[in-house]
Amino acid sequence: MLTLDKIYNARYVLREIIRQTDCIVAPKINPEADVFLKTENLQITGSFKVRGAYYKISQLSPEEKKRGIIACSAGNHAQGVALSAQKAGIKAVICLPDSAPISKVEATRSYGAEVVLVDGVYDDAYNKALQLRDENGYTFIHPFDDENVIAGQGTIGLELCDQIPNLDAVIIPVGGGGLISGVAFAIKGLNPNIKVYGVQAAGAPSMVRSLHDGKIEELSSVATIADGIAVKRPGDLTFELCKKYVDDIVTVSEDEISAAILALMEQHKLVTEGAGVVSVAAAMFNKVPIKGKRVACLLSGGNIDVTILSRVIDRGLLMSGRTCTLNLELVDKPGQLKDVSRIIADLGGNVIAVHHEHTNEGSDINGCYLHIVLETRNFDHIAQIKNALLDSGFRVMADN
Repeated sequence: MLTLDKIYNARYVLREIIRQTDCIVAPKINPEADVFLKTENLQITGSFKVRGAYYKISQLSPEEKKRGIIACSAGNHAQGVALSAQKAGIKAVICLPDSAPISKVEATRSYGAEVVLVDGVYDDAYNKALQLRDENGYTFIHPFDDENVIAGQGTIGLELCDQIPNLDAVIIPVGGGGLISGVAFAIKGLNPNIKVYGVQAAGAPSMVRSLHDGKIEELSSVATIADGIAVKRPGDLTFELCKKYVDDIVTVSEDEISAAILALMEQHKLVTEGAGVVSVAAAMFNKVPIKGKRVACLLSGGNIDVTILSRVIDRGLLMSGRTCTLNLELVDKPGQLKDVSRIIADLGGNVIAVHHEHTNEGSDINGCYLHIVLETRNFDHIAQIKNALLDSGFRVMADN
């Protein structure tokens, strides 16, 4: 059974392998709360997953270690298992979905594991791993539905209680539920008054639906930039632990995730992956009741694929009102573009792209359209520019 003693034992076993990650103050994430960031994105392998993986492997029998181990993962558990196996000197085979970021695949290989890419998502990799386990006699290291793995993740809860006096609430990313199960069990065991909130991506709400329906639900598909928590079905054990120890689980949108990634980069120089930042998104957009509270947001990982980072930043800029597109209908005469540019410049906007075209058939023969992409401060700034253009007689057709 999962106990506080087991979590404390995990902390002892992990003491020379992991680092106790810092909790840093984040005053701008939500000005109505005292927000702290638990920076597991700066953990070795770039994720909390090494905690559970290493502790699980440390508890294997000599015979189990001799046969080798197998795991499945969207990427972070893979790296944790691979590093832990390398430290223990045992063979590791890792099944990853072929959609996993290349950076995570290559990092897993770099720790010496044998990588098997599987067509589909995490759950397809899971089924393949079970098949290979049965065929080869490997020991399966489950990414979340295992007491020893959960105990390893629970060491974060012990650290949070040590690091943040008078903690009121913790916000935790949720995929299969291993992280929140361990942290919630540890925190509630030490202080039942601390609230524990989970966060899933709106495109992968398996635990949210399961808890709502009172039974485990399996999604037909998942779609989110938070690939680390794109899990169709929560674990049996984690479902029961969440039902007992977690106060609520909410969802955040793709745009909210992108805005949170951008906020951490700009405000704290921290790079987080989509799965790792959903806790911050929940705090930023008031998805859980934290007003006037001391709150820890757990940044569970930082292994974002750099090839999609620019797209995430673009979405984050749009979501936070830092960029916008204005579409204006103009009279096609000299000076129009100059006048529009002057209004924008006087109000502190920065034009980064312009497209000018004549109207189509059926429109005013002297008309034209102007599409302008701007850098702006926030949504109030966008409204200010738009109103100034309207006051000057320009017709604003649409904006993003």
